Amino acid sequence: MLATHFQTLARYNDWANRTVYDATALLSEAECCKNRPAAYFGSILKTLNHLLVVDNLWFPRLNGISRSDLKLDQVLHDDLTELRAAREAEDARIVAQVDAIGEAALAADCTYNDSKGNPWTMPVWQMLATVFNHQTHHRGQVHALLKDAGAEPPSLDLPVYLRSVK
Repeated sequence: MLATHFQTLARYNDWANRTVYDATALLSEAECCKNRPAAYFGSILKTLNHLLVVDNLWFPRLNGISRSDLKLDQVLHDDLTELRAAREAEDARIVAQVDAIGEAALAADCTYNDSKGNPWTMPVWQMLATVFNHQTHHRGQVHALLKDAGAEPPSLDLPVYLRSVK
């Protein structure tokens, strides 16, 4: 049952990211890149970059790969179209990777080095919970930033997604 839960979260994550990118694409480039005091990473574009960076840090750890080449505030793509393409490719990889994880593997420990080189160990299910919670946290920030930019923030509630896939 836990595997099904995380498979649902992976698909919800993909849907929520596409929904946020749809809303963001309606903004001008200037609004998307505008420095906003409430934005922890400076702008909508930089916050969306942060989410991609973090996924590129966490998901390889499930395969025993610890990356030290990425910084949390790194801008991987300064163009929303390019960033969206990378996001969609990453979300497809996430869905496939989570689909391949069975119940027993979720309980297994995963040892990795964080971005500062510190060793950590946690069960795979906790890693997945961490990543999906992190996505939700920063998508919520983007949601507020969209409103600040004059856009209509889309509903990102899980029940909205669940009703859409019935």
